Amino acid sequence: MPSISEVIKFTIRILVFCLLTTLTQIGGVVYLFSILIYVRIENYTSKKLLKTFHKITIFLFLYFITTFFITPFFAKRLGREPLPLLETNHVKPLNALTCLLNRNYVRKELRDVTFDVANKMNTEFPGTTVNYLDANFPFINGFPLFPHLSHNDGKKLDISFCYLDRKTGKPTNNSPSLFGYGICEEPLPNEINTSKLCVKNWKYSIIRNIMPQGNKKNFIFFSYKTSKLVEYFAMQPTIKKIFIEPHLKTRLKLNSNKIRFHGCKAVRHDDHLHVQIK
Repeated sequence: MPSISEVIKFTIRILVFCLLTTLTQIGGVVYLFSILIYVRIENYTSKKLLKTFHKITIFLFLYFITTFFITPFFAKRLGREPLPLLETNHVKPLNALTCLLNRNYVRKELRDVTFDVANKMNTEFPGTTVNYLDANFPFINGFPLFPHLSHNDGKKLDISFCYLDRKTGKPTNNSPSLFGYGICEEPLPNEINTSKLCVKNWKYSIIRNIMPQGNKKNFIFFSYKTSKLVEYFAMQPTIKKIFIEPHLKTRLKLNSNKIRFHGCKAVRHDDHLHVQIK
Protein backbone atom coordinates (compact mmCIF):
# COMPACT_ATOMS: atom_id res chain seq x y z
CA MET A 1 0.00 0.00 0.00
CA PRO A 2 1.67 3.27 -1.09
CA SER A 3 2.00 6.01 1.48
CA ILE A 4 0.25 9.36 1.18
CA SER A 5 3.55 11.06 0.32
CA GLU A 6 4.15 8.56 -2.50
CA VAL A 7 0.66 9.15 -3.90
CA ILE A 8 1.17 12.92 -3.78
CA LYS A 9 4.58 12.58 -5.47
CA PHE A 10 3.11 10.40 -8.22
CA THR A 11 0.20 12.81 -8.74
CA ILE A 12 2.55 15.78 -9.02
CA ARG A 13 4.61 13.94 -11.62
CA ILE A 14 1.49 13.18 -13.66
CA LEU A 15 0.44 16.83 -13.54
CA VAL A 16 3.92 18.03 -14.54
CA PHE A 17 3.98 15.51 -17.39
CA CYS A 18 0.59 16.71 -18.67
CA LEU A 19 1.53 20.40 -18.36
CA LEU A 20 4.85 19.98 -20.20
CA THR A 21 3.20 17.91 -22.92
CA THR A 22 0.45 20.49 -23.39
CA LEU A 23 2.89 23.40 -23.60
CA THR A 24 5.73 21.85 -25.60
CA GLN A 25 4.57 18.43 -26.88
CA ILE A 26 7.97 16.82 -26.17
CA GLY A 27 8.50 18.15 -22.64
CA GLY A 28 6.53 15.39 -20.92
CA VAL A 29 8.62 12.62 -22.51
CA VAL A 30 11.83 14.47 -21.68
CA TYR A 31 10.62 14.80 -18.09
CA LEU A 32 10.13 11.02 -17.82
CA PHE A 33 13.64 10.39 -19.13
CA SER A 34 15.07 12.92 -16.66
CA ILE A 35 13.38 11.05 -13.80
CA LEU A 36 14.91 7.76 -14.95
CA ILE A 37 18.35 9.32 -15.06
CA TYR A 38 17.99 11.07 -11.74
CA VAL A 39 16.94 7.87 -9.95
CA ARG A 40 20.38 6.48 -10.75
CA ILE A 41 22.28 9.40 -9.24
CA GLU A 42 20.06 10.71 -6.44
CA ASN A 43 22.05 8.90 -3.75
CA TYR A 44 25.15 10.96 -4.51
CA THR A 45 23.95 13.62 -2.11
CA SER A 46 21.55 13.88 0.82
CA LYS A 47 21.02 17.64 0.58
CA LYS A 48 17.51 18.47 -0.64
CA LEU A 49 18.54 21.75 -2.27
CA LEU A 50 21.32 20.07 -4.21
CA LYS A 51 18.99 17.27 -5.26
CA THR A 52 16.50 19.81 -6.60
CA PHE A 53 19.27 21.57 -8.48
CA HIS A 54 20.35 18.25 -10.02
CA LYS A 55 16.79 17.46 -11.10
CA ILE A 56 16.29 20.83 -12.77
CA THR A 57 19.71 20.74 -14.43
CA ILE A 58 19.20 17.25 -15.84
CA PHE A 59 15.78 18.14 -17.22
CA LEU A 60 16.93 21.41 -18.79
CA PHE A 61 19.97 19.75 -20.37
CA LEU A 62 17.90 16.93 -21.86
CA TYR A 63 15.22 19.36 -23.00
CA PHE A 64 17.75 21.63 -24.72
CA ILE A 65 19.41 18.73 -26.54
CA THR A 66 16.07 17.27 -27.57
CA THR A 67 14.59 20.58 -28.71
CA PHE A 68 17.47 21.85 -30.81
CA PHE A 69 19.16 18.67 -32.05
CA ILE A 70 16.97 15.58 -31.86
CA THR A 71 13.49 16.96 -32.59
CA PRO A 72 14.37 18.83 -35.82
CA PHE A 73 16.05 15.70 -37.21
CA PHE A 74 13.01 13.46 -36.73
CA ALA A 75 10.42 16.15 -37.47
CA LYS A 76 11.93 16.79 -40.90
CA ARG A 77 11.59 13.13 -41.79
CA LEU A 78 7.95 13.28 -40.77
CA GLY A 79 7.22 16.35 -42.88
CA ARG A 80 7.76 19.36 -40.62
CA GLU A 81 10.66 21.77 -40.36
CA PRO A 82 11.43 24.44 -37.77
CA LEU A 83 11.27 28.11 -38.59
CA PRO A 84 14.52 29.80 -37.52
CA LEU A 85 15.39 30.84 -33.98
CA LEU A 86 17.77 33.50 -35.30
CA GLU A 87 16.92 35.81 -38.19
CA THR A 88 17.18 33.90 -41.47
CA ASN A 89 16.02 35.20 -44.84
CA HIS A 90 14.48 38.16 -42.97
CA VAL A 91 12.34 35.83 -40.82
CA LYS A 92 12.55 35.41 -37.04
CA PRO A 93 10.31 34.67 -34.07
CA LEU A 94 8.86 37.70 -32.34
CA ASN A 95 9.66 35.92 -29.08
CA ALA A 96 12.33 33.21 -28.70
CA LEU A 97 10.00 31.26 -26.40
CA THR A 98 8.12 30.19 -29.52
CA CYS A 99 11.14 28.09 -30.48
CA LEU A 100 11.98 27.00 -26.94
CA LEU A 101 8.46 25.62 -26.62
CA ASN A 102 8.64 23.82 -30.00
CA ARG A 103 5.79 25.89 -31.43
CA ASN A 104 7.72 26.88 -34.57
CA TYR A 105 7.24 23.88 -36.88
CA VAL A 106 5.64 24.03 -40.32
CA ARG A 107 5.62 22.04 -43.52
CA LYS A 108 8.41 22.86 -45.93
CA GLU A 109 6.00 24.54 -48.36
CA LEU A 110 4.86 27.01 -45.72
CA ARG A 111 8.41 27.72 -44.61
CA ASP A 112 9.44 28.44 -48.20
CA VAL A 113 6.43 30.71 -48.70
CA THR A 114 7.28 32.64 -45.53
CA PHE A 115 10.88 33.12 -46.66
CA ASP A 116 9.72 34.29 -50.08
CA VAL A 117 7.25 36.81 -48.64
CA ALA A 118 9.87 38.09 -46.19
CA ASN A 119 12.36 38.63 -49.02
CA LYS A 120 9.75 40.56 -51.00
CA MET A 121 8.90 42.68 -47.95
CA ASN A 122 12.55 43.42 -47.29
CA THR A 123 13.04 44.46 -50.91
CA GLU A 124 10.10 46.88 -50.80
CA PHE A 125 10.73 48.00 -47.21
CA PRO A 126 14.50 47.69 -46.57
CA GLY A 127 15.38 46.49 -43.11
CA THR A 128 12.09 44.64 -42.62
CA THR A 129 11.95 41.40 -40.69
CA VAL A 130 8.81 39.26 -40.77
CA ASN A 131 8.06 38.20 -37.20
CA TYR A 132 6.27 34.91 -36.85
CA LEU A 133 4.21 33.89 -33.82
CA ASP A 134 2.76 30.43 -33.16
CA ALA A 135 3.09 27.79 -35.86
CA ASN A 136 2.67 24.08 -35.00
CA PHE A 137 4.24 21.38 -32.87
CA PRO A 138 6.81 19.09 -34.54
CA PHE A 139 4.86 15.80 -34.49
CA ILE A 140 1.43 14.19 -34.89
CA ASN A 141 -1.38 15.64 -37.01
CA GLY A 142 -4.28 16.57 -34.79
CA PHE A 143 -2.19 17.23 -31.68
CA PRO A 144 -3.55 20.58 -30.41
CA LEU A 145 -1.33 23.62 -30.04
CA PHE A 146 -2.98 25.15 -26.99
CA PRO A 147 -4.91 27.48 -27.06
CA HIS A 148 -5.37 27.38 -30.85
CA LEU A 149 -8.13 25.39 -32.53
CA SER A 150 -6.41 24.61 -35.80
CA HIS A 151 -2.61 24.77 -35.50
CA ASN A 152 -2.25 21.00 -35.54
CA ASP A 153 -1.06 19.85 -38.96
CA GLY A 154 1.96 21.94 -39.92
CA LYS A 155 -0.08 24.05 -42.35
CA LYS A 156 -0.80 27.10 -40.19
CA LEU A 157 1.25 30.08 -39.10
CA ASP A 158 0.54 33.34 -37.28
CA ILE A 159 2.38 36.48 -38.36
CA SER A 160 2.82 39.77 -36.51
CA PHE A 161 1.42 42.99 -37.94
CA CYS A 162 3.72 45.85 -38.95
CA TYR A 163 4.19 48.97 -36.83
CA LEU A 164 5.76 52.39 -36.62
CA ASP A 165 7.66 53.64 -33.60
CA ARG A 166 5.51 56.45 -32.26
CA LYS A 167 8.49 58.46 -30.97
CA THR A 168 10.47 58.42 -34.22
CA GLY A 169 7.68 57.84 -36.73
CA LYS A 170 9.90 55.25 -38.40
CA PRO A 171 9.13 51.59 -39.19
CA THR A 172 10.09 49.12 -36.50
CA ASN A 173 10.37 45.35 -36.39
CA ASN A 174 9.17 45.38 -32.79
CA SER A 175 5.61 44.78 -31.64
CA PRO A 176 3.53 46.32 -28.84
CA SER A 177 2.79 42.83 -27.52
CA LEU A 178 5.57 40.66 -26.10
CA PHE A 179 4.05 37.56 -27.68
CA GLY A 180 2.33 39.25 -30.63
CA TYR A 181 -1.19 38.66 -29.35
CA GLY A 182 -3.68 40.70 -27.36
CA ILE A 183 -2.95 44.29 -28.44
CA CYS A 184 -5.49 44.87 -31.16
CA GLU A 185 -6.06 47.37 -33.94
CA GLU A 186 -9.59 48.10 -32.79
CA PRO A 187 -12.47 48.81 -35.20
CA LEU A 188 -13.31 52.45 -35.81
CA PRO A 189 -16.85 53.68 -35.06
CA ASN A 190 -17.90 53.27 -38.70
CA GLU A 191 -16.40 49.78 -39.09
CA ILE A 192 -17.91 46.37 -38.37
CA ASN A 193 -17.14 45.27 -34.81
CA THR A 194 -16.94 41.49 -34.70
CA SER A 195 -15.93 41.52 -31.03
CA LYS A 196 -19.48 42.69 -30.28
CA LEU A 197 -21.05 40.29 -32.78
CA CYS A 198 -19.14 37.40 -31.19
CA VAL A 199 -19.67 38.48 -27.60
CA LYS A 200 -21.36 35.16 -26.75
CA ASN A 201 -18.02 33.43 -27.22
CA TRP A 202 -16.12 34.37 -24.05
CA LYS A 203 -12.85 33.28 -25.67
CA TYR A 204 -13.13 35.68 -28.60
CA SER A 205 -11.51 38.65 -26.85
CA ILE A 206 -9.99 36.90 -23.85
CA ILE A 207 -6.37 37.56 -24.85
CA ARG A 208 -7.22 41.21 -25.48
CA ASN A 209 -8.86 41.41 -22.06
CA ILE A 210 -5.98 39.90 -20.08
CA MET A 211 -3.05 41.42 -21.97
CA PRO A 212 -1.63 44.65 -20.46
CA GLN A 213 -2.21 47.48 -22.94
CA GLY A 214 0.36 49.99 -21.68
CA ASN A 215 2.86 49.43 -24.48
CA LYS A 216 0.29 50.16 -27.19
CA LYS A 217 0.87 53.90 -26.88
CA ASN A 218 4.45 53.45 -28.13
CA PHE A 219 3.40 52.05 -31.50
CA ILE A 220 1.33 53.04 -34.52
CA PHE A 221 -0.28 50.40 -36.70
CA PHE A 222 1.47 50.59 -40.10
CA SER A 223 -1.55 49.94 -42.29
CA TYR A 224 0.09 50.23 -45.72
CA LYS A 225 2.96 47.90 -44.86
CA THR A 226 0.63 45.40 -43.22
CA SER A 227 -1.61 45.42 -46.29
CA LYS A 228 1.40 44.63 -48.49
CA LEU A 229 2.34 41.79 -46.15
CA VAL A 230 -1.14 40.30 -46.50
CA GLU A 231 -1.14 40.80 -50.27
CA TYR A 232 2.22 39.07 -50.70
CA PHE A 233 0.93 36.05 -48.81
CA ALA A 234 -2.31 36.07 -50.80
CA MET A 235 -0.33 36.06 -54.06
CA GLN A 236 1.36 32.78 -53.16
CA PRO A 237 -0.29 29.85 -55.01
CA THR A 238 0.15 27.47 -52.08
CA ILE A 239 -1.65 29.75 -49.62
CA LYS A 240 -5.25 28.60 -49.13
CA LYS A 241 -6.62 30.90 -46.42
CA ILE A 242 -5.72 34.08 -44.60
CA PHE A 243 -7.61 35.13 -41.48
CA ILE A 244 -7.95 38.76 -40.45
CA GLU A 245 -10.78 40.74 -38.87
CA PRO A 246 -13.36 42.02 -41.38
CA HIS A 247 -12.87 45.65 -40.35
CA LEU A 248 -9.18 45.42 -41.22
CA LYS A 249 -9.85 43.68 -44.52
CA THR A 250 -12.06 46.62 -45.45
CA ARG A 251 -9.75 49.29 -44.06
CA LEU A 252 -6.68 47.84 -45.79
CA LYS A 253 -8.63 47.42 -49.06
CA LEU A 254 -7.81 43.74 -49.33
CA ASN A 255 -9.74 42.00 -52.09
CA SER A 256 -8.38 38.46 -52.37
CA ASN A 257 -10.99 35.75 -51.81
CA LYS A 258 -8.37 33.90 -49.75
CA ILE A 259 -8.82 36.51 -47.02
CA ARG A 260 -11.69 35.39 -44.81
CA PHE A 261 -13.42 35.86 -41.50
CA HIS A 262 -12.49 33.02 -39.14
CA GLY A 263 -15.83 32.92 -37.34
CA CYS A 264 -16.88 33.53 -33.76
CA LYS A 265 -15.58 30.19 -32.44
CA ALA A 266 -11.96 31.31 -32.77
CA VAL A 267 -10.22 34.29 -31.17
CA ARG A 268 -10.08 37.72 -32.75
CA HIS A 269 -7.57 38.46 -35.49
CA ASP A 270 -7.01 42.20 -35.31
CA ASP A 271 -3.74 41.65 -33.45
CA HIS A 272 -2.11 39.22 -35.89
CA LEU A 273 -2.39 37.56 -39.27
CA HIS A 274 -3.13 33.84 -39.75
CA VAL A 275 -1.98 32.12 -42.95
CA GLN A 276 -2.32 28.51 -44.01
CA ILE A 277 -1.40 26.39 -47.00
CA LYS A 278 -3.52 23.90 -48.93
